Formats: sequence, C-alpha cells, structure tokens
Amino acid sequence: MKALILVGGFGTRLRPLTLSMPKPLVDFGNKPMILHQIEALKDAGVTEVVLAINHQQPEVMLSFVKEYEKKLEIKITFSQETEPLGTAGPLALARDKLVDESGKPFFVLNSDVICEYPLLEMIQFHQTHAAEASIMVTKVDDPSKYGVVVMEKEAASRVESFVEKPKHFVGDKINAGIYLLNPSVLDRIELRRTSIEKEIFPKIASEKKLYAMVLPGFWMDIGQPKDYITGQRMYLDSLRKKAPKELAAGDHIIGNVLADETAVVGEHCLIGPDVVIGPGCVIESGVRLFSCTVMRGARVKTSACVSDSIVGWGSSVGRWARLANVTVLGKDVHVADAEVYSSGDVIIQGRYMI
Repeated sequence: MKALILVGGFGTRLRPLTLSMPKPLVDFGNKPMILHQIEALKDAGVTEVVLAINHQQPEVMLSFVKEYEKKLEIKITFSQETEPLGTAGPLALARDKLVDESGKPFFVLNSDVICEYPLLEMIQFHQTHAAEASIMVTKVDDPSKYGVVVMEKEAASRVESFVEKPKHFVGDKINAGIYLLNPSVLDRIELRRTSIEKEIFPKIASEKKLYAMVLPGFWMDIGQPKDYITGQRMYLDSLRKKAPKELAAGDHIIGNVLADETAVVGEHCLIGPDVVIGPGCVIESGVRLFSCTVMRGARVKTSACVSDSIVGWGSSVGRWARLANVTVLGKDVHVADAEVYSSGDVIIQGRYMI
C-alpha cells in the first residue's frame, strides 16, 4: 500500500522556524512533524511514502529521507513539482508512483495535521462503503470559520456538498486533511494547478461516491504557532493515554511534560503542564516553563519564565527574562540577561534582544 504526503508549502505561517528548517522537519513532540505521519502510515501497512515537494525544497529533505528509510524500513521517494500545482496537481504528477498492478487505494495526507491517525479504521470504512474516495472529517465548535462538509440525511456517511464559511448552520464537520483514494480518482485530475477540495471532491460527491469518516480523538492543523501550541497540549494528553511512560515525572513536574533524556534540568524549577524539552537542552535553576516547547540545544537561564511560546534550536532565554503569549524564537536567537518581557513577538534567527 502507498501514500502521498503534501509537503509543498513554504511554511510562511510558521516563521521564523521555517526560515531554518522545512516545515515538515520542524520538531513537534521531539520529532519532525512529518515523522508522526510516516510512522502512522507504516503501522497501517503502507510500504512506500511519496513526499510531494515544491521546486525550492532544500537538500536537508534528502538527508531526512536517507536517515529514516533505514530506521523505519519503509521506502520514501520524492515527487518534485517545477511550478505550484495546488493540492490535487501533485497527485497527477506522482501518478506513476502511486498506481501499481494491485489497484489498491492510497492515502493522501496534509503534512501539518496532527491527530491519532486511525488509518486502519479508515481502510475498513473505505471498504465497507465501497467508496471511490473517503475523507476524514472532524467536528468543530464554530463551523463558520471553515469549509464545512455537508452529509446526506439518507446516508449519514455520504458527502452531499461543501459549503465555505457558512453564515447559517449547515453542519459542524470540516475536512481533516486525510484521504483514502482509489486509483480512479487520478483519472479526474489534470496535471495543472488544481484544488482537490474545491474541484475534485465536489465532483465525486455529486456522483455519490465520496464518504466521510468522523475522526475519533483530537485533531489540529499545527501550521501556525498558536495552533502548534494548542496541538502540543492535545498531543501530550493523547500520549499520556497511550504511552504514559514516555512522559517525565518528578517533584518539579506538573501535568504532561515530555523531556528528552539528554536534557538537563536544574534545581528549584517548576515544569509543566504541557511542556516539551528537546535533546541537549539546559534548563537552569529556578526556571518556570508551561505550555511551551524548548527545542534541541536551547538554554533557559536562571529564573527565566517561558509560557505559551516556542524557543527554537540553539536559542537561549536570559536570566529573569519572560516569554509569553505565543512568542517564537527562531534558530540561534539569544535573549539578554535582564528583566526582558516578550509578549507575542516573533524573532528571526541570529537576532538578539538587549
């Protein structure tokens, strides 16, 4: 079985982190975002993953592929566009990589979606409904902010139509960015810039061949800092239910905290809830961390406080400094030793706060 992951975006919403690293390789829960998806696909029986990349993806993606092909024992290949092709065009471009003699359906995933990936259940759902295409949907509290997937009344799982940001209530399910498609769907897609959500799926729905499976558990698009932090909380809650031994414990820990074994934490710290500390990090004495990520090689100095924020690779937060309200430090950013208060700031790589 095969899968394609759409990784062609430029990650502008997640800057400054994506100025140093392609968005799919930005750390989330101490592993590259895309690795969560590849591991889930492997567990569902996928043997080959195609990464649909844009024409400006850096060479670092090649290094990632070489490393994880060996670790996971799964084939990972590229399909590289020479011009932007939207969300459907990359499928047409990768046709030869996705279709084989078996005629099996293949998965398509958006690269910045985080959830529990019930992919085996989705295969069963797809087969049970004899669908040409199945999409995962998730329930939201305010559907007026999204494109809503409207279900048929007669067949609750069959998709009737799509309504973009409805002014009146038509449903509360939205596209979760995970699809299972028969190879015949590729015959519907031209090799040009095309939207699978706006052009392809509505046509399949009009023929009553599109079905929607409601996603159990949490879901978040982590493509921007605020949602990244929210998604991290959801992910840690899920991790506690599935693998509680992965989380840190101790007198200085509150709630869900994921800390790499190589991280060093000083005395009199208070860590958590909802904190991720990466490899090689140093958290000095008297530090307060909650609802934040401290990425690989970063240092938080004595008596500093970081909340609802992201500290990028190799960066440092000075003594008595405070980061709050979705402040994001890029790579190698150093906040001075002073009573600095940063609220909602985005600081690019190599810059210093004095």
